[in-house]
Order: sequence, then structure tokens, then C-alpha cells
Amino acid sequence: MLLFALCWFWIPAVVRASVTVYGQIPLGITSAPPATATLPAAYNTTVLNPPAIPDPAPPTAFTLSLQYVNTSVSSGLSIPIQGTFFGFSVEMSVITQLFGKNSSFLQVPLLNLLANIQERAGAVHVRIGGNTQEFAYFVDTLPEDRAISKEKADTNNPTQTPAVIYTMDLFYLLSNISSLVNVKWYIGVPFNDTSAFRFQIVEFGEAVLGDNLLGIQVGNEPDLYAAHQHRNSSYSPQNYANEFGELVAVLATDTNVTARNNLIGPSVSGTWTPEMVWNTGFIDRYTDNLGALSVEHYPTDNCFPIYGIGVFHDPQTEFSDFLNHTSPVALCAPYLNSTAVAQAAGKPFLMFETNSASCGGFPGISDSFGAALWALDYGLQMATSNFSGALLHVGGQNVFYNPFTPPPTNQSKYYEWTVGAVYYSALISAEVFGKTNTSQIIDLHGNEDNIFTPQYAVYEDGAIARVALFNYVTDPSSASQYTTTITVAGGTVPSSVQVKYFLSDSVATKTNITWAGQTLGTTRTVDGRFKGTLNVVSITCDTIANTCLVPVPAPAFALVFLTPAEDIATVTFSTSTFTNTANTATVASAVLATSNGMSGKDWRLGSTSAGSVKSEGGRYRPNVVGMLSGTVSTMLAHMLLG
Repeated sequence: MLLFALCWFWIPAVVRASVTVYGQIPLGITSAPPATATLPAAYNTTVLNPPAIPDPAPPTAFTLSLQYVNTSVSSGLSIPIQGTFFGFSVEMSVITQLFGKNSSFLQVPLLNLLANIQERAGAVHVRIGGNTQEFAYFVDTLPEDRAISKEKADTNNPTQTPAVIYTMDLFYLLSNISSLVNVKWYIGVPFNDTSAFRFQIVEFGEAVLGDNLLGIQVGNEPDLYAAHQHRNSSYSPQNYANEFGELVAVLATDTNVTARNNLIGPSVSGTWTPEMVWNTGFIDRYTDNLGALSVEHYPTDNCFPIYGIGVFHDPQTEFSDFLNHTSPVALCAPYLNSTAVAQAAGKPFLMFETNSASCGGFPGISDSFGAALWALDYGLQMATSNFSGALLHVGGQNVFYNPFTPPPTNQSKYYEWTVGAVYYSALISAEVFGKTNTSQIIDLHGNEDNIFTPQYAVYEDGAIARVALFNYVTDPSSASQYTTTITVAGGTVPSSVQVKYFLSDSVATKTNITWAGQTLGTTRTVDGRFKGTLNVVSITCDTIANTCLVPVPAPAFALVFLTPAEDIATVTFSTSTFTNTANTATVASAVLATSNGMSGKDWRLGSTSAGSVKSEGGRYRPNVVGMLSGTVSTMLAHMLLG
């Protein structure tokens, strides 16, 4: 692993805008502020009881017979899947908490967390948007050089969406991240006023991000516009399709936008089915404008405790629904027709926003090891169902489901970041699919199709490459550990296989979670770099009998490499120095609920670190020079050429 420490580094002759990448724990600070009585949801300590061992228990020995070569989609094999399959959807209102105050200051832990995935997948896909994108508007400047701010709304009413205010520096912020880590971006055009479209986010996004801009979302959950009082009560799929056409027509007259084929829709959440939009002629009518088709969906919600909406869901009761293969299969089933429609139209089909439950997830579920197994299974099942990508939603401090959470700014001198269990799901998914972009996956339905022990096979360039094995059962006695015998038809097993295990003591645990023997750390101790010694288990196979016996603990996930596993050598960034020498603004703990996600309620986002350097204007990405050292010349070259 190649590591870089931080130090001041400045070359005025080269830069147009400097970048400070900064950490959380300054030198000489040894004591944290007093503990508060109530922790935000991101640090909730609720631990549920794992479900009892199923009765009857799953068989603990079974054989998986795999075809050595398989290229047939008709056999159940998916379309080719990229390693970037799992990305992140970031609520627009919390960008500066997660990414940095502006383009001059970047969050080091975020860079490390993204670099971990980039090394495995080749890139990372990130969407900025959500409900708050719909009312976003551009201004020339904001106080304290912030890239974004937000106008206050009534957070007790989930139908009231605040407006995010952004400056040109937002795009430099995104571009500077992409200069250090290979991040590709989705953005969303405001869609609240179709009589006067605001295209600055499209114009500046295209000009600054260039090839790092993947697509433009048009409408976030339009099937909920009427319920949220953003359209009249009769608003229909046909109305949305017509408004999409109005945007296409006006955008065609914008000489500052050159791309005409990267729009994304309809991003319905389930109140409308995708077919209701397809039936308007949406795809045929806008095929030249569409870069991808999209939906958004959460399996359930936890809105009642906050807003009194819907019904109360007891987390302990709900927990078991996340701990078997039935849930991922059932979640994907309604979209099988649409993925086929997308393939026929030659369009990717994306799950543009998802996580464990809307309104921020569940205490004890969303940040548990069980949720990580579920999210990984869900992602692999979406890939099997011919989705081309899925984005895990990230909100503010008061959500349970975040893949990663920075400390409140006023505590950043004492605490580091927190990684949620589902971050590991995205990371492991990248290893499942790899960098070749030729991986195809199939649900094996082995072990009598037992719902607690699902398995997948991954083919690369048509040849068997990896096997993914789940065990959802928690059993401290180890009696529920199973052993699968892998055999290869039309070929033979290798002399040995390498296995990486995703482990914890129970599906209910939030700590002691490891991937291949390493962990990112516990609550408020994460800098984005793995800790511990890498442990890849080598298992000798019997080439004469054509068998490999692979044990899977209870609970666990095992990724079996039938071809050599790629070495992971992540470039990461140390957080040993700091820039927040001045007092920093408090990030409010209360948050705004959205229909699907949850976003921060702080109206003056970002740190107030002294000594920032404001980015210059213009439409071109500024050169990136950061305060990084280690092998300074190597890192500087990486930043300037990245």
C-alpha cells in the first residue's frame, strides 16, 4: 500500500486554485468534548438480537457444479457488469460536509474511501442530487467561500423541500476530487419550474467536469410530485413525459451545452411503475436524448417515528426480512420487464437511489453486519437482473444507513469519520466484478435454493473466475458453518483457490467487521485506510477429483477466486496534519427527511477553516495542487496529470 502524509506544499507559478486536503485530529489535542445525552443516528448504539437459527437449519454440505465456460444470457447469465456497479448517491445539501467546504479544501477520509473502491473497480460513480436538486439555483458567490448553502424550510413537513444554492466552485470541488481519485459524476437539473428551466448546473457541469460527467437526471421521483405538493393532484406519467420533452426542446437551444444524449429518467420510486412511463412512448420519443433509464426504490420506510407518516415498523421485527435471499429477489422482480425493455432499447438501467429504508433507515439494522450482507446480496441480485448500476444513498448526521459519515464540524478536532457496514458492500462488490468490465454473474440456486445460503458465480471473458457465497445464519457454536464443494464441468478446478472472507461475530454487530482480515475502524475512528494484516486464505483443491472444498462460517460472505486475485495497492492520503485552526461552525443534528433519502438540515454548510484560497472563475477545471507529501514529486505528478 502506497501512503502519503500531508504537509504544506505550494507552487504559485503552477496553480489557478490550490487544494488543501485535510484531516480531523490536530496535533496536541488529546481530549474530546463531554459526551452528549443523545447521539445522532449515525452514531446510534442500538444492537438488535439476531434471529434464531432457522428450523429446519440449512444443509451444511452441498456441491456447486459450475460450467467452465458460459457466455449465454439465456442460461441466466447477466449482461456484462462493470466494477463500478455500486456507487453512491449523495444528497445535494450535504455535499460540503462530505466532500469539503469548497474546491480549496477536500476531506482526506473521503478521498481514501473512494480510492479504496477505485483501486478495485477502476473508478467510482457518485451522484449528487436527491430532492434538494429540484429547487437548486446558481449564485455568483456565497459567504465564507462556501460551494453551496441552503435556504431553510420547515423540516417537520417532509413535503417542504429547501433550495440548495450553489456557486461555480461546486464544479471545481467535484473536478478536484476527480483529479485525485477517478470519480465520475451524475448531476440533476432542477425540475421544479418547467416554465423557466435553470440549466447552469448542466452548462457548468459539462464545461468543468468534461468526461467525468456521466449524465444528467431529469426529475427526482416524479411519481411523488403530487404527494409532495410539487405538482397538482392529477399529475401523471404522461405529464412527466411531456415535461421531459419540454426540457429537451429548451436544452436544444442552449449553445453552452453540447451533449444531447446523456439525460436520465424517469427515476420513479414505486408509486408509478416504470411501465406506466414506458407506455407513454417515453423511450422511443426520447431515445436520442436518453443516456440511461432509471428508478429509485427502498424496501421499506422508517418515516413514522419522525413524521407520523405510514405505520410504525419495529426494527427487531423487521430485522429478519433483511437476513435472507428472498428480499433481494423480491426487490428485483418488479424490474425484470424493465431491464429487458432497457436492453432492447440499448440503454443502461440504473437503480439511481436505494438503501435499507427511507427516512434514514432503522436503528440496529441499517448499520449492522446483517445489513451489509443484505446490501451485497441485493447488489449482486440487481446485477443478475441486468441492472447496470446502483447507488447507495448518503445523507446527514441523523440517518442510520450512511456508508460513511464525517464528524460534525464542531467536533472535527476530536473525532474522525464513521464507516457504515454497507460501505463494505460497495467495496466487496467492486472485487466481485473487477476492472475488466466483462464480468457476468449468475444466481446459482444451490443448496436446494436455501434462502439463507445464496451463491453466485462470476464469469470473466466467458470463463469461470469467482464464486460468491453467503451465510446469513448467526450461530456461535459454528454448527451452522457450511462447506460447499466446487466442481467445474468442462474443465478442472485449479490446484488451489484464494478466499477472502467478510466476517463478524453476528449479523447484529456493528463493530469487529473485517474484510480479508482488515477493518476500517469503529465509530469516529476512521481515516479511510484499512487497518490490520491482509488475510487471503489459500485452499488446496483436488485436481484429480475436480473439487475444491470451501468453508463458510455463520455468519459470513466468502469470495472465492478461481483465478489469481489481483493485488490491491491503494494510493491513500494521511490525515496527520490539519487546517481547521479556527473555531468551526456547528452542523445541526436535526435533518430534513425526503421521500426516500435523508439530508442534513444545516443551512450554512461547510467548515470555516482559516487560510483558504478561493478558486478563480472560468469554465475550465483548475489545476490541482494539494498539501500532500510523502514522495512529493510522485504525488504532485499524480495530481497535476490526474
